[in-house]
Amino acid sequence: MSPRTVMGQNGAMTSPDPLRVAVIGSGPAGIYAADALTRQSREEVAVDIIDRLPTPYGLVRYGVAPDHLKIKGVARSLREVLERPGVRFVGGVEFGRHVTRADLARSYHAVVYATGASVDRRMRIPGEDLPGSVAATDFVNWYCGHPDAEVESFLLDSEEVAVVGAGNVALDVVRILAKSADELLRTDIPQPMLDVLAASKVRRIHLLARRGPLQAKFTAPELRDLGRLDNADVVLRPEQIDIDPNSAAMREAERAARTNLKIFTEWAQRPARQCPRSIELRFWVRPVEVLGDERTTGLRVEETELDAEGRVRGTGAVETLDAGMVFRSIGYAGTPLPGVPFDEATRTVPNSEGRVLDADGGVLRGDYAAGWIKRGATGVIGTNKSDAAATVRSLLDDAAELREAAGGLEPVEDVLAGSGAGVTDYGDWLSIDAAEAELGASLGRGERVKLRSWEEMYGALGR
Repeated sequence: MSPRTVMGQNGAMTSPDPLRVAVIGSGPAGIYAADALTRQSREEVAVDIIDRLPTPYGLVRYGVAPDHLKIKGVARSLREVLERPGVRFVGGVEFGRHVTRADLARSYHAVVYATGASVDRRMRIPGEDLPGSVAATDFVNWYCGHPDAEVESFLLDSEEVAVVGAGNVALDVVRILAKSADELLRTDIPQPMLDVLAASKVRRIHLLARRGPLQAKFTAPELRDLGRLDNADVVLRPEQIDIDPNSAAMREAERAARTNLKIFTEWAQRPARQCPRSIELRFWVRPVEVLGDERTTGLRVEETELDAEGRVRGTGAVETLDAGMVFRSIGYAGTPLPGVPFDEATRTVPNSEGRVLDADGGVLRGDYAAGWIKRGATGVIGTNKSDAAATVRSLLDDAAELREAAGGLEPVEDVLAGSGAGVTDYGDWLSIDAAEAELGASLGRGERVKLRSWEEMYGALGR
């Protein structure tokens, strides 16, 4: 392939001398960046979307709960971008291992980092590193079938567990723990993981929030899904949501918080159905210590309140929960990219309107950021669309300077030669996709069942 022409996914050639852009990460932020780059008419652009995994879609594939079929449907719109002329998917290439920032500068006028926020925030309490005290992100990766996850990572052999967090990921974890295997049968959870969930001994799930019902970050649709479970009662003490309707807190609460409060009120008034499992929602409580010697045997928690400045503080009232597992779900954080500036305080790539900044605050020409690695782990999937578009506007404004500075560019295939990367393309993804559909049909489980490991995915490609 000539460095002055680019072949699209369907084999069509783009115009000569396109602006060549690499997007690192094929999740929503990365694909929305490619969408914005190829929809506009200011510049002819050719985009390579580079991902460590041989499969695209990032968080949509490995972060959205498998029973959220409507949200997972976002992949259909992302697929349209990957099939657009001038866009290529380049999987199996890990930034920092197979290709460096300097390598990319040999093949592209610009690079957009859209790697998301892939690790959990820590509770910073004693005992947090005991076996059985785990990050919700690890559990999400496990039940979503991420190839890095091992089947044996979760045995679910404790009758009582605790989930710490007041956001939708915490609700996802609780819901997957609470559902029966039959309720999860039609999802794409890998079969070995579904077998573990079918054998789960979990019967009592504590969902713990440091603040009150008006401060929780749950969304109403997620709460309603939790309340509709056939296999679990939701238990909520009425006094936990006893809020004066004329209080300042209620007057200042956002509409979404008041909607949530109505749902909580319904739960508190609902009689128990004596389901096989129970979900006990607790507000105004924080973990202070994970208990155990060789593994987790309990969780010590303390009741909380807000001080005069609205900060959470402990009241000194402490109790112990007999939880054999503790899942922390208190937020995501970005991880540093080799050779790319990183702000440890915000866990993001420092930037100005998407342009990456060096340690002195100067703009690094040709480097851009989008999505959670740009702004932090906030917003929903759709938020990444406007965020990516803003970064792309900055990139296009810089196009003339980027072209002038780049000189002659090498094909990325030459740069990757000898790197050891198991490079995959969009056609390879379609083969994996077909293999998963075939597996789902053979197991009688619905539209698809995910291939679980690196070996299974590359095996579907005959490698």
